Amino acid sequence: MNRRKAVTAISLAPIAAARAKKPGTAGKFIGVWSLVSCEYKDKTTGAVRYPYGNPPVGRITYDAEGRMSAQLMNPGRKRVGTPAGGGGGGATAARDGSPEDMREILNGFVAYYGTFDVDESSRTVIHHVQAALIPSWVGTDLRRGYEFAGNQLILTATTSQTAIRLVWQRDGK
Repeated sequence: MNRRKAVTAISLAPIAAARAKKPGTAGKFIGVWSLVSCEYKDKTTGAVRYPYGNPPVGRITYDAEGRMSAQLMNPGRKRVGTPAGGGGGGATAARDGSPEDMREILNGFVAYYGTFDVDESSRTVIHHVQAALIPSWVGTDLRRGYEFAGNQLILTATTSQTAIRLVWQRDGK
């Protein structure tokens, strides 16, 4: 490497390092988190349900460039269709499935991705949805209250009828 290239590479190093870190609280989100629990509590009756199972399966990822993705699944969903690579291909059920099969495929699973911002003053993380399993989510902002407790991230949301609480644990990898 000639001297000019070395100087350029060295002078860009602080810029690259600065881009790799999100400032303030947003930096605490960076990484991969596994879903520990997800509870939906009815505000009227107090009844609690676990739409993604108990325990659930899920992963949420935040990166230093401001991107995020989330996938949540109930591991107890009814098996529909053939496994991927299992002769007929996993897509067979989606293409040829009955309405009941389609409900079983979709029930207990959600996935979306996009970008994120953190509003520290309201302790809210905002997921700007770019693509989602649920079409009506595309182009919307999902606002979640947040709290950090040790190596856990707790996200909360409320609707007119439901209080939602998701507990995520930072992956140790």
